[in-house]
Amino acid sequence: MKRILAIPAGRRAKWVVVAIWVGLLVVFSALQFPTKFEEVQKNDSASFLPASAESTKALTAVKVIQGKETVSIVTVYRRPSGLTAADRARIEQNRKQLNALKLANTTPFARPIPSKNGQAELLVANITTNGEAETILDPVDKVREVVNDPGGGLEAKVTGSAGFSADAIKIFEGINGTLLFAAVGLVFFLLAVIYRSPIFLWIPLFTVIFAELASRSIGYLLTEFGVTINGQSSSIMSILVLGAGTDYALLLVSRYREELRQHDDKHVAAANAASAAGPAIIASGVTVMLALFCLTLAEVNGTAGLGPLGALGVGVAMIAMLTLLPALLAITGRRAFWPFIPRVGDEGADAEHGRWRRWGEWIQKRPRAVWIVTALLLVAMSFGLLNFSTGLTQGNSYRGDVESVQGQEMLATSFPAGENAPTDIVVPDKLKAKAVAAAVAAVPGVANVRPAGAGPPGVQLAATLKYSPYATEAYDVIPGIRTAAKEAGGANVLVGGPTAIETDLRAASTRDTKLIIPIVLIVVFLVLIVLLRAFTAPLLLMLTVILSFAAALGVSAVVYDIVFGFPGSDPGLPLFAFVFLVALGIDYNIFLMARVREESLKYGTERGMIRGLAVTGGVITSAGIVLAGTFAILGTLPLIFLTELGFAIAFGVLLDTFVVRSTLVPALVLDIGKKIWWPSRLAHEGEPGEHMPEEEPDLEPDASPGPVSPTA
Repeated sequence: MKRILAIPAGRRAKWVVVAIWVGLLVVFSALQFPTKFEEVQKNDSASFLPASAESTKALTAVKVIQGKETVSIVTVYRRPSGLTAADRARIEQNRKQLNALKLANTTPFARPIPSKNGQAELLVANITTNGEAETILDPVDKVREVVNDPGGGLEAKVTGSAGFSADAIKIFEGINGTLLFAAVGLVFFLLAVIYRSPIFLWIPLFTVIFAELASRSIGYLLTEFGVTINGQSSSIMSILVLGAGTDYALLLVSRYREELRQHDDKHVAAANAASAAGPAIIASGVTVMLALFCLTLAEVNGTAGLGPLGALGVGVAMIAMLTLLPALLAITGRRAFWPFIPRVGDEGADAEHGRWRRWGEWIQKRPRAVWIVTALLLVAMSFGLLNFSTGLTQGNSYRGDVESVQGQEMLATSFPAGENAPTDIVVPDKLKAKAVAAAVAAVPGVANVRPAGAGPPGVQLAATLKYSPYATEAYDVIPGIRTAAKEAGGANVLVGGPTAIETDLRAASTRDTKLIIPIVLIVVFLVLIVLLRAFTAPLLLMLTVILSFAAALGVSAVVYDIVFGFPGSDPGLPLFAFVFLVALGIDYNIFLMARVREESLKYGTERGMIRGLAVTGGVITSAGIVLAGTFAILGTLPLIFLTELGFAIAFGVLLDTFVVRSTLVPALVLDIGKKIWWPSRLAHEGEPGEHMPEEEPDLEPDASPGPVSPTA
């Protein structure tokens, strides 16, 4: 493996590697794959559901009954003091204007529906959609242009399922550009601070940008195989590529600088760096990819789609850092570090000196007390989980004002809150339709039930709920409706519609969390066993990461409520946070323990632990700050879920970096000693001085054939 990893740094191979990467991006750009990646994303809730969900079956049945798939567009007019004659004339004028536009795929707006309190009226139409964003966006935008801001005390907002979908689509469409620009800017700034070189920072930055473009291009190809991608999953993929890619670059470059202080030839230094850091990068990348692939077991299509998409991003970033980056390092050489150029014989990251060495020696004096106190602190932070709430819904998931939400709030003051998005009920036996309607109407939380159509699958009923269709109170009504409808009409009765879709999504998210978290733990644990060739160390590392995750989510839950004042969290948040924090958090333990094992082979476990901490402390801390910063960029987006996810992962990564990896893990290793490597040979090593066989020596020009040699 080490010889293979050294190939991209060869004298001729480096140019071939760069040419291959440039050629691939030219082809992807010519075929417009990065642009098409944006176009194939699906951001409507219905596309997230599996075919087995009842609301999915109901959606299919309603489509057959209606002969098409429709979403309602509802315009709400309201004057708190009561609508005037002039207001009603204005509303009728708007209706004529809208119908005169003959909006594509849109039925004419029916006569206004007045409220009982005389304060509001509704204009309602249906939009036929085929799943493409434009079929919803275009009509909604044109309606809003006509009715926007009547003035004079009359309020008007466009809502309904079409309004909610249009607002979600617009937000997701704007996410990627904003996110990518902010994340790249942050990575640029952090690299400038870390390397303090106006030249060198561009090398890892260009590499990670190449990886990002390649990931988006290949991501488009995934959709051709049926993978569901939305703006949320594509945003997370971008963060993974930028964050993980930069981490791998920092690890490789750190080792490259060490080698430049020992070897005059830049090709040898780059080859040795790739050979030494490559296995840890591969282990880290494979761990994250396998953890993400576990998401493909999810019922929620959006979550399942993030699995291969996220794994793709991490895999491409890993390959870029193991091929393109070593080639660029071999091309540019030591002068790229100007003005701090590493020379042969210079002092650099020293295993016998430095702040991290001193920190390790301080822990060494009282390791048991250190890990007990640290563990208790993390446990205390975990109690914040008692404050965790799943109150975040589609209706309150935006930061800032969104017109569809404002319209829903206006509607709820004068009509049953579920008027703009009724719950669909499909009764196969037409003779039982009246009995089903009566049974559902008696369910607490249902305002009324009316016929909505009939066809081969059966009779369609529309149940208007008393609550907002995107509120937790409405979700709680759906099980009662299903029970009553099936008791009156038989087990084949289907209940769907926007509220039922969200209810099924939340149930599927809860199921996914319970299923996938244990599988991720097993997968990561097995990878660590293979990497460290031990059982005790992987077990302790997994326990530390789990404790770190619980602490991070506990603190986050308190911050969401008390600091940000958010209405709650999405049921899928714990799963996303767990997968990323465990997979990414274990990265730093892999980077640390892989080096500790290397040092332990030469110096024994205790001294190897301190030396490993000393030489990796700086680079792992830098990597943690970069990764936390890139995930924190999610907080710039207008969706509460992504803000919460970004905060939880950023805080968790920093907790892993500064507490778990730098304090808890070293204290455990120093307390347990050589038994940490049980049952491998290292567990039976003698005292320092009775060395175990050392690792392979550095790859000198005359010691290895092929591209590692400066003549290759």
